[in-house]
Amino acid sequence: MAALSACSSPSWPLSDPISNPNPSPNPNPSPSPNPNSNFLSVPQHDHTDQSQIAEESSSSVEERRTAAEEHEEDENEDEEEEQEEEAPANSINDNLSQSPSFVPSLLHISFNQDHGCFAAGTDHGFRIFNCDPFREIFRRDFDHGGGIGVVEMLFRCNILALVGGGPDPQYPLNKVMIWDDHQSRCIGELSFRSEVRAVRLRRDRIIVVLEQKIFVYNFADLKLLHQIETIANPKGLCAVSQVSGALVLVCLGLQKGQVRVEHYGSKRTKFIMAHDSRIACFALTQDGRLLATASTKGTLVRIFNTVDGTLLQEVRRGADRAEIYSLAFSSDAQWLAVSSDKGTIHVFSLKINSGSPGNDKAHIASDPNLAVQSASSSLSFIRGVLPKYFSSEWSVAQFRLHEASQYIVAFGHQKNTIVVLGMDASFYRCQFDPVTGGEMTQMEYYNFLKPEETS
Repeated sequence: MAALSACSSPSWPLSDPISNPNPSPNPNPSPSPNPNSNFLSVPQHDHTDQSQIAEESSSSVEERRTAAEEHEEDENEDEEEEQEEEAPANSINDNLSQSPSFVPSLLHISFNQDHGCFAAGTDHGFRIFNCDPFREIFRRDFDHGGGIGVVEMLFRCNILALVGGGPDPQYPLNKVMIWDDHQSRCIGELSFRSEVRAVRLRRDRIIVVLEQKIFVYNFADLKLLHQIETIANPKGLCAVSQVSGALVLVCLGLQKGQVRVEHYGSKRTKFIMAHDSRIACFALTQDGRLLATASTKGTLVRIFNTVDGTLLQEVRRGADRAEIYSLAFSSDAQWLAVSSDKGTIHVFSLKINSGSPGNDKAHIASDPNLAVQSASSSLSFIRGVLPKYFSSEWSVAQFRLHEASQYIVAFGHQKNTIVVLGMDASFYRCQFDPVTGGEMTQMEYYNFLKPEETS
C-alpha cells in the first residue's frame, strides 16, 4: 500500500490522535451504541519493544470491527450529531474552527487496501476521501495540536490506526492509536520504546513497523504473534496481502538490497536478494503472490514470485537515478504503476501470465501460471552485443507532473485508469490506452484540501 509523509514527521509514519491514552470504561463501546456491551481497560503489558498496551476486551474489539464492515460510507456522516455531543470531551470539531479559507498542512497521504478511498493526515487532524466519485467522506479536526502523521484505514470501516506527527502531534510518535470513528475516540493503543514508522492493517492483523523491528498482532485481542528484526528502515517499508486466507508479509531483510517474505500459512520464510543497492520501495499483489521492488538507484523495477523468489520480469523506469515514491499493481496483476521524483507516472505491462520463455534475467517460475514472457525489443537479436539499456522493457503509458511534489499512485476502479495523489494535495484521475500507450489522458483534477480548485 502506497503512502507518503511530510519531512516534518517520521518517514512513512502513521498518525493517530491520542487525547486519552488510557480510555476510561465506556458503557457503549460498539459502533452502534449498545447498553449491554462492555468496554474494558486491560492491564498494561510489555512486549520487548513495547512499554504498555491499553485495549478493549478481545470480544469487544472484534465485535466493533466486524460490525463496522457492514456499514456504508454514508453512515459515517449520520454520526455527526452524536459526535458533536462528544466533542468537548474529545477536543474534536467536525467542522474547521478556522475561517473557511484556512487550509491545513498535509503530513501524510495513503490509499486504503482496495484503493477505493484515501486518507490524509494534517497538522490539525485527518480526512477521509472517496476516489470514485471523488468526494470528502468525513473529517476530524482537533482543537489543540492535532498533528496526525499516519492514518491507516481498514477498507471502508470506521476503525483506523493513527500515529501523531508534525510540529504539534496529537499523539506521541511512539504510539499507535486504534480509533473508532463512530465514537470519535480511541478504543485502544499500542506503545513502543521508539517512534512508529508505519502501520499496516488486515481484517485479522495489525502490523506495526519500527526503525529496525516489526510487530505482528492479532486484531481481535491485540495479542503479539510475531517479531521480526530488519535492517534500518526509516521509511517504514512493509506490505501485507489482503485476500482472505493465509497472511503474506514482506519487509526488509538484514542485508542491503534484501527483502524478507513471511508465508504464515505454510510457516515458511523466503529471503530474496532483489538489488545490489538498498531497497527504496516495494509493493505486493492482493493475493501475495507477486512482489515488485525498486532500489535507491531507481532505474529498474523487478517483479518476483514470492513463493520461490524467482525473478519473473524486469522493467526500466529510466536511465538516470530517481527516488521511487510508490509502486502499485493493478487488481488483475497485468499492469504496474510507478511514481518517482522525476514527476512522471509510468505504467508497465506485465507478462507474468503469458507462458513465453523468459529473458536473460528472468527464470521460469515453478508455478506455470507465473511464467514470464521475454522482453519485446527491436534490438533483442543483438542483446548480447549492446548494453542492457537498449534491450530494456519500457513503460507503455506515461503521465507527466511537476517534479516539485511527491506523488503516490494506484489503479482506479474504472478500467485502464490510475489515481495519483500528491503531497501538494493534488488528486488526478487519468486514463491510459492499453493498446497504443503513450501519454495518458487527464480525466479529473482536484485540490483535496481546497475542493473549489478543480478542473
